Amino acid sequence: MVKMVSHGKHIAIIVQQLNKFNPENQNMEDFLNESAKLLQTLNVTEEKFVLDTLAGCIEYKSLLDVVVNAFFVRDGRYCLISERNLYIVICYLATFQLEELGLQQFSRIVKSLDTAKMQKFLRFFFNALYLNTWIKDEWSKFYDSPYVKENWIDPLLRWQPKVQQLIEQLTDKLSNRTTTVKTSRVTQPEEFNLTVPKPRAIPVPLPIGVLEKSLPVPPSTYKPPKEKKQLEKIKTKNRRKAQVLLLKATANQFKCATMKSEKEEFELQDTEDTMERKPAIQAQKTQSKIDNIPIKLNAAAILREGALYQRKMEQELKRVENLLRGARDPSEFLEWQKQMRGKDLEEQLAEIECRRLQGKLSYEEAVLAHQNVVQENKKKADLMREEKAELMHQYAEKRLQEQKEMRELVEQVVEGHKNAKQAKIKLQKYKQQIVQEVCEENRELLRQALEDEEEKLTKRYELIQQIRAIASLPSLRHKFVDLTETGGHGLICEMSIVELRERLALLREAQKAAEEEKRDQIIHEKQAKEQLLLEKLDQISMFRAELGRAAALKQEEKKRKSQPGERPMKDERILNLQKKIVEKTMERKKQAGLLKITPQKTSVAWRKDSLEQNRWKELEDSRERQVKILQHGFMARETAQKMAACEAARRAPTARVLHSEVK
Repeated sequence: MVKMVSHGKHIAIIVQQLNKFNPENQNMEDFLNESAKLLQTLNVTEEKFVLDTLAGCIEYKSLLDVVVNAFFVRDGRYCLISERNLYIVICYLATFQLEELGLQQFSRIVKSLDTAKMQKFLRFFFNALYLNTWIKDEWSKFYDSPYVKENWIDPLLRWQPKVQQLIEQLTDKLSNRTTTVKTSRVTQPEEFNLTVPKPRAIPVPLPIGVLEKSLPVPPSTYKPPKEKKQLEKIKTKNRRKAQVLLLKATANQFKCATMKSEKEEFELQDTEDTMERKPAIQAQKTQSKIDNIPIKLNAAAILREGALYQRKMEQELKRVENLLRGARDPSEFLEWQKQMRGKDLEEQLAEIECRRLQGKLSYEEAVLAHQNVVQENKKKADLMREEKAELMHQYAEKRLQEQKEMRELVEQVVEGHKNAKQAKIKLQKYKQQIVQEVCEENRELLRQALEDEEEKLTKRYELIQQIRAIASLPSLRHKFVDLTETGGHGLICEMSIVELRERLALLREAQKAAEEEKRDQIIHEKQAKEQLLLEKLDQISMFRAELGRAAALKQEEKKRKSQPGERPMKDERILNLQKKIVEKTMERKKQAGLLKITPQKTSVAWRKDSLEQNRWKELEDSRERQVKILQHGFMARETAQKMAACEAARRAPTARVLHSEVK
């Protein structure tokens, strides 16, 4: 147990020494030796206490910084950063020296410092939630977690209720301090010994010119211009024309613009039953018109299509060579793959249906459990109402007593305020008299300064008028230029303006001759390019004719074949789940009939049931969408297989043509 007389003085010495310490440039032992020399005036016990706390704060700086940094972020946002070391010292004493010092000595040290700061910091540090959660976790980063818990966290939690009493004492002290009004000395102002500023120069008063009468504002300024109306009319006409052109373009669009992806084809197949017949007939008519329209191709499109057909020719030749060498046809494998994928799809659909029914079953069970909970809650609510009525009665009695005490306090405070107001009124009157005397003296000084400045300004004004008169005299400056003469700067490349013009004319003639040569070269290049494009167009027309025949064959095969969709058979699991759901719904309806509920609550329950039914409908819709997506994935694979077969059929005639050309 350390006994000290002036606690605040020793804490201030420790904080001062910590402010001087720099860990980068100083060693801990050297610093402690230097501070021991400075503390020779103290007793042995006091010197030992100061040196021990200094060494502990430096040694455990990383642990103490965790707490102090968090304090400045959360509760100490408005505290000064210069007082950081003070909080570090208090944190060290509370963590490592509290058992050695004892609560009585620790409370003396805390009370010797600022009560508001200590109350705020101790309330933050001795929070049991903070000690068990993030302080323990942060300290465990530096030391082992069992060591931290046994040696630091558990002792702090043991001392926490006693320190809480100390915090309450500090809060009581703060509340008493706020009520007591301290009589402070009135500050007496003293005049500054300042230099007298020079009077500012008053500017020359400019003569005020008489303005001519302005014309009235014409009424056209408040009206919108005619051009704006004309522009709006032109815009509306152009918009109508654009709409008409858009309708024509959509009706007569190219076949390449109306091509649809596999996904769109699948969606159209699903919605074919709901569509009307007339729009379908109109679409067929427009499609037949579109097929007959010739398509204009630019140079890039012709070259691109020619390169594509060239690539296809090379691929077909390779395929024919592979078949001649003994390659196999993949049609058997594709059929087996289609069957296996169909089986996988059926299994997936059965699993989705099982999940949906399991969800519905769990919903019915949840409704039954909810009805049981409602009955228990009713009983609990009745008990809570009775307890609430008793507590409200007790609270009203306490409130009346507090109001009586507050009225007595208010009466005492009002009497004190009346005496203070009379003293303030007397002081204000005395100050007003002094201000009036000072204002009169200032006015006289200003009059004298204005008279001196007016004399100076009149002299300056006369000088300015004389200078302006001299400057307004005219001066003749003329210079004649001869275009045939040079500049006379002594350079080799000097020339007159006439010679420069002649040279520029020669350069223009040479430039024109070069341009004509370039034009001839461009014309020859264009003719060669046109010849190449014509050859490519002949080749493209031949390939298109063959592709048209292959497409016609493909459409005939599609009409012959019709693939009706097979619905998956229901599983035994699905049938069992449906039976269970029916049983649970019957039980729920029986229990709902037994429960006697008020009409308001029944309406609420009906709304809840309707909401739940809507939710289940949405879930069923989502499940159906998933089924469609899976079917669409299966159909997409089938379409991919069909596309491969069509390409093989298309390549057969082209291969024959190519084979004949090669021969």
